[in-house]
Amino acid sequence: MQLYNEFYTMATDEQMKEIVRQKYSEIALQDKATNESSCCGSGCCSTEVYHIMSDDYTSLDGYNPDADLGLGCGLPTQFAKIKKGDTVIDLGSGAGNDCFIARQETGESGKVIGIDFTPAMLEKARANADKLGFNNVEFRQGDIEKMPVTANVADVVVSNCVLNLVPNKDGVIKEIFRVLKPGGHFSISDVVLQGTLPESIRGAAEMYVGCVSGAIQKQGYLELIETNGFQNITIQKEKVINIPNDLLSNYMSKEEIDAFRAGDTGIYSITVYAEKPADAACCAPGCC
Repeated sequence: MQLYNEFYTMATDEQMKEIVRQKYSEIALQDKATNESSCCGSGCCSTEVYHIMSDDYTSLDGYNPDADLGLGCGLPTQFAKIKKGDTVIDLGSGAGNDCFIARQETGESGKVIGIDFTPAMLEKARANADKLGFNNVEFRQGDIEKMPVTANVADVVVSNCVLNLVPNKDGVIKEIFRVLKPGGHFSISDVVLQGTLPESIRGAAEMYVGCVSGAIQKQGYLELIETNGFQNITIQKEKVINIPNDLLSNYMSKEEIDAFRAGDTGIYSITVYAEKPADAACCAPGCC
């Protein structure tokens, strides 16, 4: 569609959100195999690999295949240190995959809140929760830059390959700080860069909704977390993401691909852990 061929550098934040919303409405109706063979389900499928970004959830307690759309770039719930009775918020909750695994950890005494801004995803997630009979898992519609949640609510925040889709990443980090209880923590999987992406990739909106061209530098990502008041920042897992040639060929010539391969640009999935200080005020520095 023409919408996905627009240059994201020419689009406003709201236009980019609408591109993401429309694409993820389509992704909600795709099967898992299609999503796994593309970049975060973006639709530009590869014949060279099966899993480009996603990790295997199937061995985790609480896994529900109906909620697994093959999206994401890590396993944040595996590293999130969720305890019985915790309140957990999942940002960009999709069909509910991470929420249901988190619920396995919180048990009946805890609460899980999934936030997503795509109605089709929310419909799918709520249907899955109903089938599972979970009355302590709910899904709310909203932007994660302005969460429909009061301050100091969550013990844990998780997210899987979502912040790179958000134009205002600083706003999301501030919101995470706001909704966490003092002493709470997050575990977030995301895509980051080292080096500069070619303009042909950066300018493709399809690669934006594919979680690549919206990524920022790894060091800048970590500094953003620190600047917003978090402490004990730790990279829990890191892996290289190799975008196969048949995907890159949608945006680059063979010569450009060869130059990209020979360069020093790296695309990585990282899972980051950080804590809100136990003596913290309600929100991040400068946001009150």
